Amino acid sequence: MAKEDRLSDLPDSILIHILSMLREGSIRIVRTSLLSKRWQFLWMSVPVSLNFNLRDNLYDSVMQDLVNSTHRNLHFFRFFKKIRKFKLNMHYDRPEEFVRDIDLWVFFATKLANVEDFELNCESGYEFPQFAYENTSLRNLDLRFCTVNPLANVNWRGIVSLSFTGMDLTDGVMQKILSGCPNLECLKFYGCCGLHPLEISNVKLRKLIIDNSEITECDPWLDILAPYIQKLKISGWCEVIRLRNVDSLVTAVLDFNFNFEEEDPLQRKRKESTCLKELFRSIAHVEKVELGPLCIQSILELEGWQPPPSTWKFLQLSTTLRQLDFPGICSFLQSSSHLETLVIDGYKESRAQLLCYPNKDEQMKRFETHNFSGSFLHLKTIKILDLSESMLPFVKYLLKHASVLEKVFIDESLDVTMVRELLRFPRSSP
Repeated sequence: MAKEDRLSDLPDSILIHILSMLREGSIRIVRTSLLSKRWQFLWMSVPVSLNFNLRDNLYDSVMQDLVNSTHRNLHFFRFFKKIRKFKLNMHYDRPEEFVRDIDLWVFFATKLANVEDFELNCESGYEFPQFAYENTSLRNLDLRFCTVNPLANVNWRGIVSLSFTGMDLTDGVMQKILSGCPNLECLKFYGCCGLHPLEISNVKLRKLIIDNSEITECDPWLDILAPYIQKLKISGWCEVIRLRNVDSLVTAVLDFNFNFEEEDPLQRKRKESTCLKELFRSIAHVEKVELGPLCIQSILELEGWQPPPSTWKFLQLSTTLRQLDFPGICSFLQSSSHLETLVIDGYKESRAQLLCYPNKDEQMKRFETHNFSGSFLHLKTIKILDLSESMLPFVKYLLKHASVLEKVFIDESLDVTMVRELLRFPRSSP
């Protein structure tokens, strides 16, 4: 009598789940077909993720071996019914030698395997093939250091997230791509040029990220027309930022610094002031604003700068406030009369250029003699991470002028002396 095989008697769904616990992309999954007829074809239904990293520039023979090995592996995986992710990282000094190989791998991802998430990183350069612009299975596409230039219409109607890194998107390329992505929800650019103007009419697009942190040479203009986006994040280096028709915007995350070439400091600051006022006027209607260290630095360097009135309900300042910052920041807060939540995140501090007075008494004198006016009539919640002793006058000022304050969250790294001093501060809110 044959021994009972209780494992093979389990339903297909459970066996497939068991196989999925093996290391993703492992040939061992395929080898389970040798166990018995019951297991012969189960491996085909196991969802897998593939990750190929070809970054060996020491010897040509080593790179060729890696390329051949990738072809052999994909030969096995072409039978899988569900390849969730395919990540290909290719870096070689002479990429032209392997263009046909990369084309075959892109063909596998976009035509044979019907991959949903595809990431292609070719740091040495690669032109995305024309056949790949016709695909309905892709949902998330991440292209890095590639050239995109569709000659015909783009059909990426399944894509919901699109990310480009280190690419030159000139000659109206983005307009052609966006027209072929009717279901796009998230669009990301990292170190890309050629975005001026960036007109986004996709109705479902809700999130836009533009990050130039890794480059100092960028487009002279960043002109964005996006009536349907709800969240916008701009970081890195910019020259001129203009937002037009962003009426649906709910959240704006800004952490940029200007890169003007004017040698005259006064002229440069005049341009910065004009650009900042226009930008903040464009986002005056949003509910949530987060300002990073670079953006705060740009604001505080403009002496006497007064932001336009806004209806923001949430404001996050990612910086450790020092005494020199208080006048500018308080002036900034007073223009936000509808503010309900204020967050100060000191853990993201990176502004070594800003100075502070070494003498504590001099700091206190500067702050307390500054002429502040107005109250925070709607401020209910304050959250401060990494509270330093030099910030205590600022906290004292907030407690004094926030008449409806309900909650104050402060990180737990306070010593007893600071806690006692905080508890002694007068409060206008009952």
